Amino acid sequence: MKKIAIVAGLATTLGAMSAAHAQSSVDVYGLMDAGLVQEGGVSKLTSGISAGSRLGLRGTESLGDGWQAVFTLEAGVLSDTGRSDQAGQLFGRQAFVGLNSPLGMLTVGRQYNLQSQALTDVADPFEGGFAGAATNLAGYSATRIDNTVRYTSPEWRGVTGTVMYGAGEHTGVAADQRSLGLALGYVNGPLTLRLARQSRAGEPGKADANNTILAGNYNFGVATAFAGYGRNTGEGSSMFFAENPYGAAQAPTASNDSRDAIVGVSVPLGATTLLASYVRKDDRDSANRDAQQLAIGATYALSKRSKVYVAYAHIRNRNDAAYMVGNATEVGTGNRAFNIGLRHAF
Repeated sequence: MKKIAIVAGLATTLGAMSAAHAQSSVDVYGLMDAGLVQEGGVSKLTSGISAGSRLGLRGTESLGDGWQAVFTLEAGVLSDTGRSDQAGQLFGRQAFVGLNSPLGMLTVGRQYNLQSQALTDVADPFEGGFAGAATNLAGYSATRIDNTVRYTSPEWRGVTGTVMYGAGEHTGVAADQRSLGLALGYVNGPLTLRLARQSRAGEPGKADANNTILAGNYNFGVATAFAGYGRNTGEGSSMFFAENPYGAAQAPTASNDSRDAIVGVSVPLGATTLLASYVRKDDRDSANRDAQQLAIGATYALSKRSKVYVAYAHIRNRNDAAYMVGNATEVGTGNRAFNIGLRHAF
């Protein structure tokens, strides 16, 4: 009887351990992207053209009553060299931990800028990648923000709200680089709308950067239409990524007051998807450094996880504006670029 009791007890313990293990999960995922870029008369092999190459871990643990502990660690990888992206940060794409519950999701760590996320995820048919990335012209202060606390509400009749606070902690000055992000989203069948604003305190003596965007897209079945309108004010709200990329007699300065307009379309044709967009930067500063970008592209799905792509974009700068055609991970070196490459998700 003792032997039977011991065996029964061991079986119960192992069953409980198995059940506990089943309530937790950790997934390894990633994406590798590489291709050829021709820009400014230079051809090169590069990484992360359509989307940044990455390797990530994400997990959940059930805490009962609909509560979960969650985490994500995502490292950017340069597939052409094997080095780390995001200036060498180990988990430079995302790094956060939090709780998900019927009351919403609360996360803490390095997370996406809400306004930048609305721009790339909702308004841009190129999704912030390829030569046609709307981020080549449209204003934003950062792609990701460190030291943030983010809360997303439960969905109610298609509506969700998000608020994100960033503590800054850059130079020891209390207000330096502090940020506040707000977003309101609505999804109803083929329609997606998002209003987002991100504010970031400037360094001492500099004006705060404020970026606001109203973004939307509508899936008509035969095509999806995209649109966005943004307002950017303050230093760092619209960035030049090089001091004087075109060698102007007088180096240009970035706009401190601008408006952005984006329209685009994606058209699925079987395994092929055609992409096109137009982006206009309306500079309200006295220099009036306006710019316009036209872009076209196409992707071809080899499978559910692999696709090849091609894209071309051209920027017309006015009054010594210095915007450049980049892609998902590079800022570019000239006002036009051609891409061809392959991406594989796993």
